Amino acid sequence: MRALLLVILGLAIGAVGATSALSALRQGTPFHKGVMAVMDHHVDALRADMRANTCEAKSVAMHLDRLRETASDVREAFGTDMDAGFGQAADRLSSSLDEAVAAAPASCAALSTALRPVGEACQSCHRQYR
Repeated sequence: MRALLLVILGLAIGAVGATSALSALRQGTPFHKGVMAVMDHHVDALRADMRANTCEAKSVAMHLDRLRETASDVREAFGTDMDAGFGQAADRLSSSLDEAVAAAPASCAALSTALRPVGEACQSCHRQYR
């Protein structure tokens, strides 16, 4: 009787442990949150430079390049099950960043002008999909 009780108890504990492990594996990594966090970091750095009126061309170019590189991961980060509108929004963001990188803003006024379409692309997507 005692052996049977221990076997049932062991099976119950094993089932709970297996369920917990499968749940943890199913969650995966929060890649989409990481992509957004990296983009947020670079946008915040550019905004801080504009507030301090210290928009050095080299620093601005580095942050814009990193933003552009990270934006190319947006579709992959949010999966292929998003609708066509999300893909178009991701494309608008990428093209806005391409234009900002190509503009190579060397002053805070130029950076502000270059970032305006990027901010609009971000906000339009966040309003619809966030």
